[in-house]
Amino acid sequence: MKRRYFIRNASLSGLGIATASPFMDYLNLSKMSNFQPVCIATWNFPNASLMAGEMLEAGALALDAVEQGVMVEEADIRNTTVGRGGAPDREGNVTLDACIMSPQGDAGAVVYLKNYTHAGSVARKVMEETPHVILAGEGADQFAQEKGFEKEDLLTEASEKAYREWLKTKEYKPLINIENHDTIGMLCIDHKGDIAVACTSSGLSYKMNGRVGDSPIIGAGLFLDNEVGGAVATGMGEAILKSVGSFLIVELMRQGISPQEACETAILRIIKQNPNYKDFQAAFIAINKKGEVGSYCIQKGFSYMEYRAGENKNVASKFYF
Repeated sequence: MKRRYFIRNASLSGLGIATASPFMDYLNLSKMSNFQPVCIATWNFPNASLMAGEMLEAGALALDAVEQGVMVEEADIRNTTVGRGGAPDREGNVTLDACIMSPQGDAGAVVYLKNYTHAGSVARKVMEETPHVILAGEGADQFAQEKGFEKEDLLTEASEKAYREWLKTKEYKPLINIENHDTIGMLCIDHKGDIAVACTSSGLSYKMNGRVGDSPIIGAGLFLDNEVGGAVATGMGEAILKSVGSFLIVELMRQGISPQEACETAILRIIKQNPNYKDFQAAFIAINKKGEVGSYCIQKGFSYMEYRAGENKNVASKFYF
């Protein structure tokens, strides 16, 4: 199948980017058969990347690996930013957002899911068993119930106690690399060379009722093209949403730019758009079809997990300042 290539020698909002030949053959990667399985994930979530990485090494498909990998953190109540035990909104409700994308380019997402821990798995069901891409609120909860997911109270004793303390001041001031540590995003390449991505979050602590961040939004919180690579974001969702950064990163990689350079360009775009960039964190990780990895963030402190060849390590990201 022929593809139309474009954006040659283009300037990206004043950030001059020299593009590779638009006729490149993606290095004949479609003909390769010896891909090394790789998993990368935002932040220091070693149990999640270990689960996914070991699944990949055992022959699992990338889509199954990302789903099972993020489920580890969704179920961990010690993690107050993903799944059950997540910090609530200003009304005391824990609401979850998630999205998943398959190597075929299919996608499913849920937003404002209230009563079901495994938002990533519900998102996969949306992708595979409905004609839609996104289900929200009561509709998402109803769908999860119909599909047999266990209904749970997502507000744990610890998160409720923290919420009661917050009510004393009602101060809303996200803390860099702490309260913005609100997402697990995961990218996997399996033995076939296929790429899948998942992103799941309980959102910013004490957000306004109904707030949705970047995590479930295709092109912003995550994006992939199985011929090229994929990217996923974390941090201040409002800034990431406005930049459509994950899509930008994949398109830059399509032009032959490395994952590292692509992530740096996406962060520079956010910095240019937001004069208050010193007040928040935003970060991207990306992987291309060759298994090369990139990561960049605004401020020091972001890290990511990488599982490759049996080694599960946490890597400090490069940063702007």
